[in-house]
Amino acid sequence: MTKVPNSANKKPPQLLDQFGRHVDYIRLSITDRCDFRCVYCMGDEMTFLPRDEVLSLEECARLVKVFVRLGVTKVRITGGEPLVRKNSLRLFEEIGKLKNLKELVLTTNGSQLENQAQGLKNAGVKRINISLDSLDAARFKTITRTGELDKVLRGIQAAKLAGFDNIKLNTVLMRDFNDDETVSLVDFAIQQAIDISFIEEMPLGDVSHTRESTFVSNADTLNLLKSKYPLTASTVTTGGPARYWRVADTQTKIGFISPHSHNFCESCNRVRISCKGELYLCLGQEDKVDLMPLLRTHPHDDQPLIQAIMDSMAIKPKGHDFDLRRTEPAVIRFMSHTGG
Repeated sequence: MTKVPNSANKKPPQLLDQFGRHVDYIRLSITDRCDFRCVYCMGDEMTFLPRDEVLSLEECARLVKVFVRLGVTKVRITGGEPLVRKNSLRLFEEIGKLKNLKELVLTTNGSQLENQAQGLKNAGVKRINISLDSLDAARFKTITRTGELDKVLRGIQAAKLAGFDNIKLNTVLMRDFNDDETVSLVDFAIQQAIDISFIEEMPLGDVSHTRESTFVSNADTLNLLKSKYPLTASTVTTGGPARYWRVADTQTKIGFISPHSHNFCESCNRVRISCKGELYLCLGQEDKVDLMPLLRTHPHDDQPLIQAIMDSMAIKPKGHDFDLRRTEPAVIRFMSHTGG
């Protein structure tokens, strides 16, 4: 059983699930809203949460502090698009000061980075993951429905100028959407001296296409890239599920996040918190604990919150169960609800 340390203890406790996995990484969504409407992430028509059903920035900070007390060393802020949240920089600044937090990272669509990259760097953000699914402006607009490619490209440059050494592109390849851009996207990453990860599309939410028809296996993508580049398997890890390959004579690593073709659940070290304060123990399952009521019922007492988090380890499932042959989504909620 996890115990909360007293002030004399130097080491924070560990959150261990029933399979002996150590949870030291949380992904916190601070909004379900986004200025893009990516076809694999959202439906044609989206209804967003009322303000009072979303965690306040103060509640977000409180949650992070509690998890860090419980041994979490890595926090990723996600959305929706986290940087469209008003005053979100305040949250990064507060979290960035936490003594035992080793890594504060951000996942973004890049649309707001042109103006916010330097502030994020100053706040203590260590790494940025930027979604980029096409280098063709018209196709980018089709995939995102509303996005402007030039704005994202300027955001990438702003992040580089701000001094971020660890920038990674995240790409979801979709058959007949953008799978013919695999090599050009890697070439772009090499030119920019940044990394890129390919993420297999996940069956979350009811979208306008069938996931089986657009699915691109990372195994096929890797075979294609091996025929184009000198790749060497890498043992480097960023604490998540990606497996990396180095491109010889470049500064670029290529990652693969493969929830279908390579189930990575055996080493899962993370949980997710939605912008509603729902603690999801697995992205691909519905097991959750509602933390918002505890935050609001006990505004000055963290112990009920701590106990709920510790107890949640007993219901963290062994893994997800994605099956592309199913016509209905594996999970009804959209990716934007849980956090990217």
